[in-house]
Amino acid sequence: MSKKKVFIVFEGIEGSGKTLHSKRLFQNLKKNNISTIRIREPGGSAKSEKIRKLILNEKNNNLHPLTDTLLYLSARNENIQTNFKKFYRKKIIICDRFSDSTIAYQHYGMGIKRKIISLVNKEIIEKYKPDFTFLMVVNVNKIRSRLNKRKKLNRYDKFNLNFYKKVQKGFIKIAKNNKSKYMIINSNNDFKDNHNLVKEKVKKLISK
Repeated sequence: MSKKKVFIVFEGIEGSGKTLHSKRLFQNLKKNNISTIRIREPGGSAKSEKIRKLILNEKNNNLHPLTDTLLYLSARNENIQTNFKKFYRKKIIICDRFSDSTIAYQHYGMGIKRKIISLVNKEIIEKYKPDFTFLMVVNVNKIRSRLNKRKKLNRYDKFNLNFYKKVQKGFIKIAKNNKSKYMIINSNNDFKDNHNLVKEKVKKLISK
């Protein structure tokens, strides 16, 4: 059966469960023989993955916030050129982070001017805009215990809790300004229940 080839994004701070949810949705769609691709940001293409290593390397913890921002935008540009121009509206695209992450982290978290990010994003993204975004929110005071379960931590896993609080508040503000294209999911709740919420919403999004 033909399905709408929508572009779906999962957003959220570290430890919020967005990556696991995006993987499970991808697996679920593939299991049902629905043409799907899953991409992560930063990353997603060979060149973008090289930029990702530079951004997340803990040895680069003294990167200037603007340099950090421009690297993210550079990785996104390579991702757009390589993946989105090839698969947009041809496959369902699931993206682990996208442009709203840059606003939340670099603007709300690091204080980079929003107009700089928006101007460059507009040039990069062109027509490739998300159809729907799932925002995973979590109790920030508990994310450290979640992160400590990871085998390896990167630079973005090691910011202080106040930074993550600012970023999550930024995400929530973005979501509330785009209610028709956002669903806020409480990651403190049972994963299976949340996954069912995601599946049901996606089912509606892709149905013709």
